[in-house]
Amino acid sequence: MTKPSLPELLHAAVSAVGGTERPGQASMAEAVAAAVDDNAHLLVQAGTGTGKSLGYLVPALAHGERVVVATATLALQRQLVERDLPRTVEALHPLLRRRPQFAMLKGRSNYLCLHRLHEGVPQDEEEGLFDQFEAAAPSSKLGQDLLRMRDWADETETGDRDDLTPGVSDRAWAQISVSSRECLGATKCAYGAECFAETARERAKLADVVVTNHALLAIDAIEGAPVLPQHEVLIVDEAHELVSRVTGVATGELTPGQVNRAVRRAAKLVNEKAADALQTASEGFERVMELALPGRLEEVPEDLGYALMALRDAARTVISALGATRDKSVQDEDAVRKQAMASVESVHSVAERITQGSEYDVVWYERHDRFGASVRVAPLSVSGLLREKLFTDRSVVLTSATLKLGGDFNGVGASLGLAPEGTAGDDIPQWKGLDVGSPFDYPKQGILYVARHLATPGREGSRTDMMDELAELVDAAGGRTLGLFSSMRAAQAAAEELRGRQDRTILLQGEETLGELIKNFAADPETCLFGTLSLWQGVDVPGASCQLVVMDRIPFPRPDDPLMSARQKAVEEGGGNGFMAVAATHAALLMAQGAGRLVRATGDKGVVAVLDPRLANARYGSYLRASLPDFWYTTDRNQARRSLAAIDAAAKAAAE
Repeated sequence: MTKPSLPELLHAAVSAVGGTERPGQASMAEAVAAAVDDNAHLLVQAGTGTGKSLGYLVPALAHGERVVVATATLALQRQLVERDLPRTVEALHPLLRRRPQFAMLKGRSNYLCLHRLHEGVPQDEEEGLFDQFEAAAPSSKLGQDLLRMRDWADETETGDRDDLTPGVSDRAWAQISVSSRECLGATKCAYGAECFAETARERAKLADVVVTNHALLAIDAIEGAPVLPQHEVLIVDEAHELVSRVTGVATGELTPGQVNRAVRRAAKLVNEKAADALQTASEGFERVMELALPGRLEEVPEDLGYALMALRDAARTVISALGATRDKSVQDEDAVRKQAMASVESVHSVAERITQGSEYDVVWYERHDRFGASVRVAPLSVSGLLREKLFTDRSVVLTSATLKLGGDFNGVGASLGLAPEGTAGDDIPQWKGLDVGSPFDYPKQGILYVARHLATPGREGSRTDMMDELAELVDAAGGRTLGLFSSMRAAQAAAEELRGRQDRTILLQGEETLGELIKNFAADPETCLFGTLSLWQGVDVPGASCQLVVMDRIPFPRPDDPLMSARQKAVEEGGGNGFMAVAATHAALLMAQGAGRLVRATGDKGVVAVLDPRLANARYGSYLRASLPDFWYTTDRNQARRSLAAIDAAAKAAAE
């Protein structure tokens, strides 16, 4: 029998999921197949509606080698494992004459730990009784969640937190999960044979396609101990998120509360001298942190340096002592010791990293209203790490609706450690960029309106002219507005203002869960939804409920953002344009994602309104506009209002 062609396979898969074949999807599938066959790297921009998951799954399954697919969001992981993969595998089975296996794999703390569920959380002196089910009153929310999780543990097949509905708070989940550092290990644990995390790993070892998240991909790359099974092909979906997720995993933090917990956990397991030294170091660190002011620390202040060295040395002594002593009087000693070791090792590693003072790290103080001060350390750049760990020994395909910024892939490529496309050299990963377009007719379906007549937004202060403009636009659109704001304060101010001016529902992020807000927004066309960063990327509302997307200002990073400003400065010191490489790239990515909320289906029409004149007037405006979908462009406020009113009238007529 002849080998089925890629178009045949794609046709079978698209029919199975009830989709429509798109030229962009076919181009993408051909390019992915070529990259995988040649062991090459590919960056693919595939607009909303292209059907990009089948565009990479079909050629990957046809290739026959093991594939890891890493995504940023839970929603896409679910879509792949619950919808796209089962249907695609069934559709391709008769053609391929094999049935590829697939599995989901996440970090250990995402799975229920049976040892912790049955044996309880090792006791912290100030954190209540040993048995967490007794400690939490059944009438409390925590107590109810714990009882529900205990029942769920008897029926779940996966133990995966995301399969528990409704979900529970981080605090509740922490009672029945462990980090990889706290885990006893399958061979030492009484529940090792039934362990959900171990079962997931075993399934992944046997699977042809392993679906995971960016965070686990980062842990696999950074920690050196492989978590993911060996694979020949890596596909990174939602790849515009990868750098920030990897940075998050590579960021260390120390807080007085975290250090105190480590002291409490270790105190009963080591000699008095070692415990006292860690306690004294902890108190010294707490005193320094009481005076900490938010901001970057170009050099570690002397008092912080001494406090961290004392912490590092005391933690090292405790780690040695923990390994050398046994105490049979401690209930469930192995688990208690393992948790103590994990806490102290975490303190030691961050304290040592900051005191070593690498030029490739950025250190800063942060202050949180609820949790107080913390000291944080993050890599100045993760591009070298990604180049070394991601692009060797396998073919890598990165895809997203937004990878091409300012007209090319080189900006995103640089953040991933890639030289400009076409650069030759022995140690330089070779890659190609491909934009397969979108099935949408952006110039006919959408308008980009820039309110050129408004005053340039300042750092703080009220923007009365912007509020007037916003109210007029919302009114013309008859509601139907997704408001994307650069800060929570701006979103709250706008919601308050419009609630006072107009008799329509304004939903505000934070007043309800995100899922509930989006559901309510989609259900009523006259409703508006205002919010900040997670809305720029997480809203998929096709149809008449979202016909106006407003951005209050260009979302540059805050000037006092320690990591972004350090990255900008580093580019400038290297002779580059720090503003364009860091701030403008960050803004372009967010604006492209935000503008992508407008047109989600072929029948959608609407306006993206940017209430920041710099998009029209500033030199960098053309770069930002080139990063957005190719909407019809205007700065005429009357044109924007007339178009919105016409779209509103058409939507009302269609609804009658």
